[in-house]
Amino acid sequence: MKIVFIGLTISSSWGNGHATTYRALLEELYNLGHEVHFLEHDKPYYANARDISEGLSYSLCFYSSIDELDANYRQLIKNCDLLVVGSYVSQGTEVIDWALATAQNSLAFYDIDTPVTLDKLAKSEYEYLRPDQIPAFDFYLSFSGGRALEILEETYKAKRALPLYCAVNPADYRPLNLPKEWLLGYLGTYSEDRQSNLNMLLLDVASRIDNKSFVVAGPGFPDRNLWSENVQTIEHLPPNRHVWFYNSQVATVNVTREAMRKLGHSPSIRLFEAAACGIPIFSDEWEGLSDFFEINKEIFVCNSTDEVIHLLNSVSAEELQRVGNAARRRILQEHTAAHRAQQLINYYADSPQIQH
Repeated sequence: MKIVFIGLTISSSWGNGHATTYRALLEELYNLGHEVHFLEHDKPYYANARDISEGLSYSLCFYSSIDELDANYRQLIKNCDLLVVGSYVSQGTEVIDWALATAQNSLAFYDIDTPVTLDKLAKSEYEYLRPDQIPAFDFYLSFSGGRALEILEETYKAKRALPLYCAVNPADYRPLNLPKEWLLGYLGTYSEDRQSNLNMLLLDVASRIDNKSFVVAGPGFPDRNLWSENVQTIEHLPPNRHVWFYNSQVATVNVTREAMRKLGHSPSIRLFEAAACGIPIFSDEWEGLSDFFEINKEIFVCNSTDEVIHLLNSVSAEELQRVGNAARRRILQEHTAAHRAQQLINYYADSPQIQH
């Protein structure tokens, strides 16, 4: 089977979680015996921060315009069995129009930003997807489950809205016996709507436990000079350093964007990465979290700075590790990239072959 993705980026993880998700998924599709291609708009800010390794099992191609996409890859798109267009693709609505006119077999949309997408659609902001395009896809893959799928089918008339959550390769994200450099850490790009919870779960904790070290990794954070001196910052952490980062913490913090908290059922790639490393997670609370991890047995939920400090003071290192180990077992059972690749193939097999 020949599968083609047109996505935001797979070549660079700078300021986005798409690359990690796509890399793991495409690798596992290849392992299942499929021919896989990824087409990426050649953007300077990603070109200058590429962190992908050599010897890829899938084909990575770049284009600079829709005209170039058409000139160089029309035949590939016409001949593929499944074309998947992702969220946040540059000139996304135009790319989708072109794909609808070009693809001759199954066409899917993969939304790695579903709550943000639904918020944009409600505000008539059609940056990468228009409402009239949604019913044209044979199936709509969403990294959010729950109510998001109902909204896509009932409000926007998606033929089939199906969950395809983020996932990890457990060989890349695994427990390592490393010294614990930090009591708590966080990995993620700055987002204003996450900052209050990051303050609550980490920065305010650091200001009250000034004899321990903390860390925040990710680009775009303003006013770092106002943080406590015991908070170390890392501007960018490439994926091959994530496993070191998580394993160097006693526990890690998961903070969710507001749109994702409100909609629920939207686990981030970082949540799965940390769990796969067997590191205990202190998370903010949102609907559906317990569908992915059992509260207090596989993950801790914290709603205040006091709760974080209480956990750090009252839960033994052994119990913390038991929770971390249980989270990893859950990942291995349900949330690996191999699970997602097989899900995608199953969705394709169940979808009627509609001619576009």
